[in-house]
Amino acid sequence: MSALFLLCAFSMIAGFVDAAVGGGGLIQLPATLILLPGVPVPTALGTNKLASFFGTSFAVQRYARHVQMDWSTVWPAAIAAFIFAFLGSRAVTLLDPSLLRPLVLILLIAVAIYVFVAKDLGLHHAPKHGRHKARWLGMLVGSGLGFYDGFFGPGMGTFLIFAFVGIFGFDFLSASAAAKAINWATNLAALIYFTSTGHVLFRVGLAMAACNIVGSILGTHLAIAKGSRFVRIFFLIVVSALIAKLTQTLLWP
Repeated sequence: MSALFLLCAFSMIAGFVDAAVGGGGLIQLPATLILLPGVPVPTALGTNKLASFFGTSFAVQRYARHVQMDWSTVWPAAIAAFIFAFLGSRAVTLLDPSLLRPLVLILLIAVAIYVFVAKDLGLHHAPKHGRHKARWLGMLVGSGLGFYDGFFGPGMGTFLIFAFVGIFGFDFLSASAAAKAINWATNLAALIYFTSTGHVLFRVGLAMAACNIVGSILGTHLAIAKGSRFVRIFFLIVVSALIAKLTQTLLWP
């Protein structure tokens, strides 16, 4: 079985998971690094971003058609995330991203406990803030998590969904839709950066992108059809997988 076929299969699964609750990078990025062993890490990251960008684009389109999006909050957050994802990508050359792993692990455990204990969290859409305050909070969230995505990345979609549920009072379905729009912006920023530095394998990346789109369409369809309760359960599963993965990398780097 060829490496490209396996990459496409993993990309489709990643697109499905990422479109529903985020965390697709947990599947797609390790597969890319393992199945392209002779490729430099920046090139693997750039190729991975190419596939993710197209999958996220289709997810945003489908969510926008079926879920009411609070664009007055989402657009400023997406623009801020785009800018700070660029800065985060540049910061990788100055600092070691692995230093963040223990902190991210602690935050993910806290998120999982909070969502599990608060049974009604994110099941009802009840925005907490007026438009002006929500816009500024969105820019703050977009800046912080955009930088994080450019610098390190694991759990970006998960943190975005939790932010929109916990800070803004969105239900899980609306939070997932908003997270996809912001994640699209950070993927675009990273893709521009990696393309400009020659770190994208277009033949491999476009094949993965086609499969990521298929998974993304299926993931958004399932999330929209099943609603916030399903997304909440799926969210907890993905957070648990992220916790396990980060724990493994800390114990056996």
